[in-house]
Amino acid sequence: MIVYSFPVRTAFIERDLEMIRPHAAIKDLEFTQSAFKLPFYLVGQFFQLLWYLPSTSQYLCFFGGYHCILPVVFGKIFGKKCTIQAGGTDCINMPEIGYGNFRKKWLRMATVFSFKNCSLILPVAEALVSQHYNYDPRINPKQGLLQLIPGLKTPIQVIPNGFDTEFWKELGMERVKHSFISVATHTSTLTRALVKGYDLIEQLAASNPEWSFTLVGDADYRALSPNIRVLGKERPAALVQLYNTHEFYLQLSSSEGFPNALGEAMACGCIPIGSAVGAIPEIIGDAGLLLKRKELGTLQTLIQDWMAGKTQLTSPRARVERYFTYAHRRHLLLQALSLKD
Repeated sequence: MIVYSFPVRTAFIERDLEMIRPHAAIKDLEFTQSAFKLPFYLVGQFFQLLWYLPSTSQYLCFFGGYHCILPVVFGKIFGKKCTIQAGGTDCINMPEIGYGNFRKKWLRMATVFSFKNCSLILPVAEALVSQHYNYDPRINPKQGLLQLIPGLKTPIQVIPNGFDTEFWKELGMERVKHSFISVATHTSTLTRALVKGYDLIEQLAASNPEWSFTLVGDADYRALSPNIRVLGKERPAALVQLYNTHEFYLQLSSSEGFPNALGEAMACGCIPIGSAVGAIPEIIGDAGLLLKRKELGTLQTLIQDWMAGKTQLTSPRARVERYFTYAHRRHLLLQALSLKD
């Protein structure tokens, strides 16, 4: 049995469980992101791991951090493989925008310990391994595991996300001209809004009152411009409808691993506009517009050039179907976990 530990349950986690369950027994153990609850969860996790130890074949964690410490230790003591999937914040140090595990002393120590002592690291993007960051000039350019953990010797294998293009698809609906959509949770928190690039979206909306913007994921987010519509969390089926009625998808994040919503929107036919961070350039390729520096003027020019017919793009959906399939990720993940596909 695989014991899978993670700090918060997400669609990414559910998809992993869906991929693994037909091939191996797996027990999912949700942890906490609350500093107050941390000691209690560590004690509880210890007894959970002890209880499941006789039937445990290996450990799997999503993100490096506090929730990985005990699975790594149990793996070391009892000779069981422990794999950590690196997702983004665990490979980043951006105190300038209040983001990344490495900006907090104890969380940094837990993250470094986890990655140095686990058996295998599976980042979702090459940029999380090592990158020279230059999107936001305020932020230190040295990012990624190899930059932040000198001497890291744990084996690393990049496995990108994959999407079910039978579900995320174009429906032939009419798209509202000059309409933009972006999806992110917890954006009513300032730090999260900055990480997801909502400050730049607000500037873009204010500069173009004739365009329409939809922000999905946090009903408590307070938009500054009247042409921004805010929606709370939506079910996948509702998201398919929303993607199919918008012309562009915005992923203007200051930091990312591999954003799921970007791939979903592209599979639904949205033209992607993204920042040059994390896996975003790899995902978009020649199927969308890439912003290399966080500058409103440059962003405006990119969009206006496309609207004027000066920029030729390939099909966003075709790119997802070619490079980021559900089957490809499943095959690589099962192989990394020594399971048969």
